[in-house]
Amino acid sequence: MKNSTWLLDYRYDEHSQSGEDGVIKKILNILPNKDKWCVEFGAWDGLYLTNTRRLILAEGYSGILIEANKKKFEKLKLNYSNHKDTVTPINRFVGFGDNDNLDCILANTAIPSDFDLLSIDIDGNDYHVWKRVALYRPKLVVIEFNQTIPSEVRFVQKKIPALNQGASILSLYELGKEKGYELVCVLSYNAFFVRKEDFHLFEIEDNSPRSLRRDLSAITYFFSGYDGTIFLSGSKTLPWHRTSISERQMQILPKFFRMFPDNYSIIQKWLFFVFRAFKSPQAIFKKFISKASFRS
Repeated sequence: MKNSTWLLDYRYDEHSQSGEDGVIKKILNILPNKDKWCVEFGAWDGLYLTNTRRLILAEGYSGILIEANKKKFEKLKLNYSNHKDTVTPINRFVGFGDNDNLDCILANTAIPSDFDLLSIDIDGNDYHVWKRVALYRPKLVVIEFNQTIPSEVRFVQKKIPALNQGASILSLYELGKEKGYELVCVLSYNAFFVRKEDFHLFEIEDNSPRSLRRDLSAITYFFSGYDGTIFLSGSKTLPWHRTSISERQMQILPKFFRMFPDNYSIIQKWLFFVFRAFKSPQAIFKKFISKASFRS
């Protein structure tokens, strides 16, 4: 078996964000029976941080490029005005409902059901729109995950079209398995999945997110001292807002209570009981009732 992360050696960008162009090229070179069709949404203007432009320009791919924003879509059409025979721009919102899912949108195109590449980047409901795809089974799926979430955490945002929270790499990994896909590579923002029957071609022994993911720079770690002090480590930044996370503002306990509870004075113990009652009155009430019931 090869080193699990060997595909990272092929990273490079022509039009992509963090090495996707090179990794996509290598994966597609390995996969059999290519048909030279690709799909990307949201495609923006077709130029900005795209995972399909190199395939269309350098390798003669046909593409379905979907963008919901009207202004970006107009630029998309203009940028591919010389590729009308091979590129189909579509101004649609790709969702997970009965009338806006990817199956419905692609049904009116000539794309084969097992096309080569699907690239999903919609900053939120990526998990839900991929889960809804049933009639198409692309050979390679590139999908964005929320890079601030640790690799061992399960998280999927609620199915709300206007919500932008994303999904964790672990949740996408588990969804991939449900859909018959295996993870083969993880870059800073995107995860790469191939169909289960092709996975053996990549000679990866351990394809867990913890094994394949190497860039952890966007994660902020939260932990507490025995005295209740909250500490932060790692990024300590909201990356999309370019705003730092203040350790001081994250403190839950006032400084007066930040010591090991066994070292509280009698006064501190009573004041802390009152503090907790105001912070979580239901929890304190339940605990009080439980003790009263036990004593009776």
